[in-house]
Amino acid sequence: RAAAWDRVTNGPWRRILPPVVVTRQGHDREFLVHLPDGAAITLWIDLEHRERHPLPHPTEDQATRDVDGRLMRRLACAVPTDLPLGWHTLRATLTRAGGAPTEADCPLVVTPDRLALPAAMRDRRTWGLMTQLYATRSRESWGLGDLHDLASLAEWAGQQGAGFVLVNPMHAAEVSPPMAPSPYLPATRRFFNPIYLHIEDIPEYATLSAADRQRITALAAPLQQLNTSADLLDRDAVWRAKKEVLQILLTPPLFADRQAAYNAFCDREGEGLALFATWCAFAEAWGIHTCDWPEAVRHPDRPAVAEFRGRFADRVEFFTKLQWLLDEQLAGVQEAARGAGMAAGVVHDLAVGVHPEGADAWALQDVLAHDISVGAPPDMYNQLGQDWSQPPWRPDMLEAAAYVPYRDMLRTILRHSGGIRVDHALGLFRLWWIPRDTPAAQGTFVRYDHEGLVGILALEAQRAGAFVVGEDLGTFDGWSRTYLDDRGIAGTSVLWFEGEHGAPLPPERWRENCLATVTVHDLPPTAGYIAGEHVRLRQELGLLTSDVEQEWDSHWRWLVAWENLLRERGLLDLSVGRATDFREEVVEALYRLIARSPCRFLAVAVPDLVGDTRAQNQPGTFREYPNWQIPTCRADGVPLLIEDLQDAGPVADRCRRLVDAVRQ
Repeated sequence: RAAAWDRVTNGPWRRILPPVVVTRQGHDREFLVHLPDGAAITLWIDLEHRERHPLPHPTEDQATRDVDGRLMRRLACAVPTDLPLGWHTLRATLTRAGGAPTEADCPLVVTPDRLALPAAMRDRRTWGLMTQLYATRSRESWGLGDLHDLASLAEWAGQQGAGFVLVNPMHAAEVSPPMAPSPYLPATRRFFNPIYLHIEDIPEYATLSAADRQRITALAAPLQQLNTSADLLDRDAVWRAKKEVLQILLTPPLFADRQAAYNAFCDREGEGLALFATWCAFAEAWGIHTCDWPEAVRHPDRPAVAEFRGRFADRVEFFTKLQWLLDEQLAGVQEAARGAGMAAGVVHDLAVGVHPEGADAWALQDVLAHDISVGAPPDMYNQLGQDWSQPPWRPDMLEAAAYVPYRDMLRTILRHSGGIRVDHALGLFRLWWIPRDTPAAQGTFVRYDHEGLVGILALEAQRAGAFVVGEDLGTFDGWSRTYLDDRGIAGTSVLWFEGEHGAPLPPERWRENCLATVTVHDLPPTAGYIAGEHVRLRQELGLLTSDVEQEWDSHWRWLVAWENLLRERGLLDLSVGRATDFREEVVEALYRLIARSPCRFLAVAVPDLVGDTRAQNQPGTFREYPNWQIPTCRADGVPLLIEDLQDAGPVADRCRRLVDAVRQ
């Protein structure tokens, strides 16, 4: 305890400069420097583009302290308000009589005061689709939706006037089965899951021999038959087949132009990519539990890691190439989306955290908290609280790392996207920490430097020409929402959660800088919600802490209140009885209602387009419910194929009506 207290109280006095300085363009900002009594200091900034910017001499703040037997002084220095955006370097030279000069430096990050919307989205409201990609398949899918399917969906939506398609987190998962079904429990948040690769779009596929193609066809056929099955999705079977095929594709040497492109990708991604691929090779050989690994490689900085990386060189290169192929296909998807007229294109989802035994948990273990997991306190929809089994950033160590791991993660996600959704945006301010072996309801909030996290998010998004949506639902205070809005980060409005004093909040009073939806992935699709699927599930799984009759009564009262609002607005015909199609009419009316809000962004859930009812995820469950394994199905229970949206017929007609509801 004494050593920890010393680090907290005296640590900053042992450094000439802080680990990092994050400031907002146009705002006053001071930082503190520390130097021995009697020493002099010179400060300047090296801008990103190598221009030098001198700083005035810091001012004494009269604070002194004896640290390690030496008297130290503290001075304050102002950051100029007119610096350009970017990652600059703050430098210092310390001089004292009779001694050699001492050099110090740290990153100086200048972030936008407010994130600007991309030019194509500034003067109009933008609507789009949101989907769980793995559950949205086509005739060509290998049992799961992939990047070719995403391009097809984006092209169709763009032709209808959509500006974006929001997808589930596509972060990388385990390298060998079993693969965690949840896209919100990834091995890493920086790199992508190769299960989404479309095999036939890989250039090396065209060079295969007839025998190799025959082998691939045989592997694909049983998986493609699953595209028309409503059974649970089988990620493990898909990944086993794709992994074998990818090994066939990547075994021969690359052609010269392809090798050059691969080398350039590796140079750009640097050590972060090398560490991730190394983890993949180690996890493939020894499993994901690092306690089963050789002791010498349990920390990425140990010398033996390089030795073992050499032993697994072929596997490290294989996993590195998978990320290269993903980068190429992601670029192709975004190009297709923009080519179809989308203002933003693909919007990626950023998960809250990572798997406790994943790649980031190993490579970034020095900036993650040990024996702690992230979750959520009890609320009306999760009355026992939630434990997501994810180690959180350590605020002090993330700052000590100058936020570089966070920045690099954002850059990779934003490289081929027009936007990013930040799941549980409360985590930019505070996270619900749950010590090991403690019930979720007994956790506590730990605060983060929101100026740093939000500012860097805004900077990287602005440089990528992207917009940002923060999922600000649940236990979220009004001040944090106002702060995000002031910084240009859009909020989230889910219709079922928009209430005031027990009554629906009229859409005209919803927030403007928001993404408005009727439903969200933690609820059943709208047709299922109307039927009370969320109540039935929680009752069946023992997740209710209140009387079930009270829950049903509350649901029906809430539903009637919304129906009454729809009728008052003339969006639901009073003459319509409760026929078999009444639920469909309510769904359309609800989308017409959110279109009357001032929200800048609207999103239609693909399951709502086709009348699906099954919940994709039931919060608070693990094995009790098949979370993230439900294929998207039409109202008749038949699995949706993307071709259904494009072909003439009742499914396409229903889609057009719902699209018309939001683009009015």
